[in-house]
Amino acid sequence: MDAQALAAQLRPILGEELVITDHQRLRTYECDGLAHYKVVPAVVVLAETAEHVATVVKACAANGIPFVARGSGTGLSGGALPHADGVLIVMSKMRRVLEVDRDNQRAVVEPGVINLQLTRQVLPLGYYFAPDPSSQQVCSIGGNIAENSGGAHCLKYGFTANHVTGVELVTPSGDIAHIGAKSPDAPGYDLLGAIVGSEGTLGIATAVTVRLTRTPEDVRTLLAAFADTDSAGAAVSAIIGAGVIPAAIEMMDALAIEAAEAAVQCGYPRGAGAVLIVELDGPAAEVQHQFDEVEGYCRANGAFEIRIAADDAERALFWKGRKSAFAAVGRISPDYIVQDGVIPRTALPQVLRRISEISAEAGVRVANVFHAGDGNLHPLVLFDDSVEGEAERAEEVSGAILDLCISNGGSITGEHGVGSDKAKYMPRMFTDDDLDTMQLLRCAFDPTSISNPGKVFPTPRLCGEVPGKHKGVHPLAEAGIAEVF
Repeated sequence: MDAQALAAQLRPILGEELVITDHQRLRTYECDGLAHYKVVPAVVVLAETAEHVATVVKACAANGIPFVARGSGTGLSGGALPHADGVLIVMSKMRRVLEVDRDNQRAVVEPGVINLQLTRQVLPLGYYFAPDPSSQQVCSIGGNIAENSGGAHCLKYGFTANHVTGVELVTPSGDIAHIGAKSPDAPGYDLLGAIVGSEGTLGIATAVTVRLTRTPEDVRTLLAAFADTDSAGAAVSAIIGAGVIPAAIEMMDALAIEAAEAAVQCGYPRGAGAVLIVELDGPAAEVQHQFDEVEGYCRANGAFEIRIAADDAERALFWKGRKSAFAAVGRISPDYIVQDGVIPRTALPQVLRRISEISAEAGVRVANVFHAGDGNLHPLVLFDDSVEGEAERAEEVSGAILDLCISNGGSITGEHGVGSDKAKYMPRMFTDDDLDTMQLLRCAFDPTSISNPGKVFPTPRLCGEVPGKHKGVHPLAEAGIAEVF
């Protein structure tokens, strides 16, 4: 059975309007936030319940048809890129907050719930959902789980993995499993830890139990302008080195500031080569003490202007430029690649200098905006796809930045995931044995390799093959589809 025949089988069960095969409508789902990669799916299913998801996955498993889950489509690594011969299961209709348990500081939500929607719903109770990706106004919690998303405040509060205690999971065979619960730590193997950040390769979450964080007594935000990124980086090291852990420390360089000003008129200090946004929260007395320290470290490291948010409106304006940075570069460049590498924060000055050198050598502009507190870089590689050769040079610069992160003891991704975009870079960071071990776990969940195939790993493992060398050539290996390890 092919995907079209499967669609005909699903329509009487799910309803005509939930199963899409019209080519023009299918093109709506051809990519996620990384438009560099595009694939039109064979079928799209708009799931409304966990039972819908289980029905579709079970039918796919019975017929060997690949499937991919998609939330809001805001991912930046091609993680929700469809399969041309498969089914794309869209979760955006599953937007119910199923339970808010204030006493236990938990909420149970469907995967299509928008990140900021949950915070707005529980804020009157004195709580919020701490993970805050820049796309939190539109990204879904299911997607946050798939990519283990972070955000500006992950420096203090951690990534999505630190705020999920349970999931209802549709396995690649179509069964519904419950992993974890409201309690802090479930007994046994940490299957939840494997699922969060697995990028849809181990199944599809259809309900999520998350931690709610108490709204802090006080929040104070500072904007500091520096002549260059070296000075701003030194201020970051001084703050963290003194034992102060702000809720967030964000940095933008001159080109990122230029883009933000063009897009949202955020009014950052003129002439700044870099700005830091530092936010502290917690008990009022502690925040005040630490805030004075932070201000002192910024001045000592060359801040020529410091602004302190007087109220929530001014705080929002500080953050507006930073949170709009990715989209803002569209004002100064027709095309761009968003990169997502990680380095030790003490390496910030030399790494940023080297990125500047790589940019100049290639003749490709790079705007830097990143989570300075934990060294999660988001270089924006700018180019014009209509100019011959520019896209290729931009790709080379992007790869060189990832190599730079690895050589400085970092990682090829901090929060955007590997997806389709970075799979080819995985062997630069991991050995063959590392990758083989990871794929053994994947095969344990998905022995037929139909759950978001082609993502994360540069070449898929043939599930069921014994690791090691074999005589003869496997038919799939001979066809170039897979590699036997």
